Amino acid sequence: MENVRTYPQIATQDIAQRQHRVLRNTYALLALSMAPTVAGALIGIQLKFSFLAGSPFIAFMLFLGVAFAFMWGIERTKNSGMGVALLLGFTFFMGLMLSRILQVALGFSNGGSLIAMAAGGTGAIFVSLAAVASTTKRDFSNLGKFLFSGVILLLVAIVANIFFQIPALSLAISAIAVVLFSAYILYDINRIVQGGETNYITATLAVYLDIYNVFVSLLQLLMAFTGERD
Repeated sequence: MENVRTYPQIATQDIAQRQHRVLRNTYALLALSMAPTVAGALIGIQLKFSFLAGSPFIAFMLFLGVAFAFMWGIERTKNSGMGVALLLGFTFFMGLMLSRILQVALGFSNGGSLIAMAAGGTGAIFVSLAAVASTTKRDFSNLGKFLFSGVILLLVAIVANIFFQIPALSLAISAIAVVLFSAYILYDINRIVQGGETNYITATLAVYLDIYNVFVSLLQLLMAFTGERD
């Protein structure tokens, strides 16, 4: 009878260990993914990479097409080494795409400081929210539908602003994106802890996109409010 009573406890421990392993592997792969991102950004800056700058709408749609193709491939191969390879290839591509806004930021006299502040702010947001998501007993899975709806509305606003080019709307989009993807960090890390995500490659992709979007949006806000021209 004593052994029977220990089975639920052992099963609970096994589940907790698996969730901890997924979280640990996610953090490790997330750290690794920053290397190709930085490499892609540096190469893009050196080559003055510009993704169809003359046609912003076509560039945005093409970017989404390439990004979703990568994400589809990662999802299909998430249980193999190819999934890791595709994820790292995707982060290199995202680094190339990041180089454009970094070039703009470096056009300011305090561009280096702006980039450092955006990186520091993103890091602070991630560490704080990841700590909350990892330690709280609350389940944030109910945020999923709300956050997904927010992303759809944000994409619609981005497409609209490609045509209208309204500065105030650009700032609003960036501010909303910081809040939205910060909430996604909380949601995605908590989902791993609660056992809702069991694949570390898929988990890394989700958290990487959260961090990437927070950084870009913070940098856009900092350039708008504190950027200094020569």
